[in-house]
Amino acid sequence: MWQELQQRLSGELYYDESVLHRAMRLSYATDASVYQEKPVAVAIPRNTNDLRELIVFAGQNKLSLIPRAAGTSLAGQVVGSGIVVDISKYFTAIGTVNETEQWVEVQPGVIRDDLNLFLKPYGLMFGPETSTANRAMIGGMIGNNSCGLHSIIWGDTRENIVEITCLLSDGSEAVFTELDEKGFAGKCLLKNMEGGIYRELHKLLDDPRTAAAINEGFPRASVHRRNTGYALDSLLQMYRNGKFNLCKLIAGSEGTLCFITSVKLKLRPLPPSHRCIVAVHTHTINESLRANIIALEHHCSASELVDDIILEYTRSNIEQSANRFFVEGAPRAILMVEFFAESTEALHQQSQLFIAKLQSLQLGYAWPVLFGVETDSAWNLRKAGLGLLRNEPGDTQPVNLIEDCAVDANDLPAYIEDLEQLLKKHNTRYSMYAHAGAG
Repeated sequence: MWQELQQRLSGELYYDESVLHRAMRLSYATDASVYQEKPVAVAIPRNTNDLRELIVFAGQNKLSLIPRAAGTSLAGQVVGSGIVVDISKYFTAIGTVNETEQWVEVQPGVIRDDLNLFLKPYGLMFGPETSTANRAMIGGMIGNNSCGLHSIIWGDTRENIVEITCLLSDGSEAVFTELDEKGFAGKCLLKNMEGGIYRELHKLLDDPRTAAAINEGFPRASVHRRNTGYALDSLLQMYRNGKFNLCKLIAGSEGTLCFITSVKLKLRPLPPSHRCIVAVHTHTINESLRANIIALEHHCSASELVDDIILEYTRSNIEQSANRFFVEGAPRAILMVEFFAESTEALHQQSQLFIAKLQSLQLGYAWPVLFGVETDSAWNLRKAGLGLLRNEPGDTQPVNLIEDCAVDANDLPAYIEDLEQLLKKHNTRYSMYAHAGAG
């Protein structure tokens, strides 16, 4: 059956025990996580028709499809025993840019930083940015609902999708975009799988028991950083407001609902050119997280936590040793708090007001302020954290114990304090880094 499938594909397929095929399957048996599982096959589709063939084949043979982009997932999302479908080679086109309406159409294999480099001459950008933004692809960012450094002002990927074109589990194409009540009702009349999806959703969301279960089971609205799981609460809210867009459900679904072939992304103007980082040096992680609450009150653009273990690793790293120029003494943690402003004077005033408030509350022992290109060095150090941890010499390697938790920023100090006590009780060495501002 595999040979027949291969003949129908214009792309690549690896499935047997020959040296090349086995090597390819092994290379896709893991991602950036600690999980490993060899797929039954690896497909590298060249076009939409290849994807349709793979979907039909998987359905007929009771196999799962695992959409995969850069493979930077930390919780094993793109490993499994089914067919891994890698879109990173051929689905890399950047299409129409609409400057007036501020959106761009791209294929799922486009790298986030490459997209923003392309958009820079337009004075526009795509906001969400993971620490792996120089290799993370749009399809993976949608699957994981990526957030990143500036999610507290630019939102997560879910909030920045206009429209998704995709293939459903029967191979049919669907386009999901915002619908009003009339548009939703029209979709329910369709005599195909897309129509069936809308009819079932109408039935579910119209049921008071479903609404009660969603309201009871989901976190409170203040926890806006939730990049895992199905966004049923967003779905219910849209249904009640009469502005319905299934893109919000697809974001965070890890490729389980459809196979994306193209997407329209919402863009925004480039941020103000004046920026600074206040590097809050603290004696404890708890202290840094209390400082994080103050940072949010001062309307920062980003607030990121880096602990002493990551900082120690930067000493022996050739590239990152130069980026730690701002580190004073031996902090247990540094909270990197960024501000944007339209002028240097406004930036200076904003940062000094923040520092004065921290000093009045005795939060931190040093507060160096970095400006301009210095901030790039600091962010590069922060983004290098995971890579530095995963390159520890020797056989003993760190394990991702808690990945992408979602806690209200006001609850973070108490949450992390309890977690630290638990880890110390079990004599476990640990490192913590976080998008603290987003919880």
